[in-house]
Amino acid sequence: MACPPELEESLLWKLQILGIPRVAVRHRPETPQRKELLAWLPEIDWPEPQRQALERALAPLGEPFDLALPPLLWQQQGEQDWSLSWKRHWQADPVGERLLILPAWLELPEEHAERLVIRMDPGSAFGTGSHPTTRLCLEALEGLAAAGSGLAGLRVADLGSGSGVLALAALRLGAASVVASDTDPLAVRASGDNARLNGLTLTVAQGSVEALAELLAGRPADLLLCNILAPVIEALAPAFSQVLAADGLGLLSGLLVDQAPSLIRTLAAAGWHGELTASQQPWGLMTIRRHQTVA
Repeated sequence: MACPPELEESLLWKLQILGIPRVAVRHRPETPQRKELLAWLPEIDWPEPQRQALERALAPLGEPFDLALPPLLWQQQGEQDWSLSWKRHWQADPVGERLLILPAWLELPEEHAERLVIRMDPGSAFGTGSHPTTRLCLEALEGLAAAGSGLAGLRVADLGSGSGVLALAALRLGAASVVASDTDPLAVRASGDNARLNGLTLTVAQGSVEALAELLAGRPADLLLCNILAPVIEALAPAFSQVLAADGLGLLSGLLVDQAPSLIRTLAAAGWHGELTASQQPWGLMTIRRHQTVA
């Protein structure tokens, strides 16, 4: 099916919830905004009534963006080919100047040998680095790592970890420690699996901001990563003080650029100064800091 950029993250999340893990998003290099979402499903388990039910389950995802779900197109594929076909859609993916997202089954390409490698199993959960909101966060993390003392010594918290790609990038870029949480048990498992795949230590728990605060054990993080949809960020903003230190920095993504003004007002009411600092239309990245009081 055609995959509007506004719906990419939601569709990948929903398919995982529905037990459909083998998915891929592809686009031609010359038309990065025209994406297709592919899913591989056993024909015997998906007769016509189940296909119709799947379309009905996905349709509401477009409502927050006032979009209609594009039609689902079905094509039969030979039984021996589908698994390899799925994997062929995932290739080494350089991000920014230093990072490389590498599917677990691929060898490190020689031309990327100097990059910091984050190995991922794309079938385990959404969030492999391809979505613009994820890339905005990864590039911002890289920018922080290149400035001053970088991420060295920083305690990082990842709220809504998905596959763990942001948390693992923070560790690769020198963070002292990272804790993460996600309300989806599949994402929690995926974050842990991908951490082990990379030989990195990541503590992850199921839950929202309260679970993350418990992992931080009363010591809010220096850096908060939060790549989730804007309405959810708005709902969680009053609790950010539990997980982000008063002198800390937050990177918020998952929001549309035109949602930024409303989110900035919500953050201000909770004591945070928000600023849209990067964008890849229609998506934006916001940095937040504590409002400074004047004596």
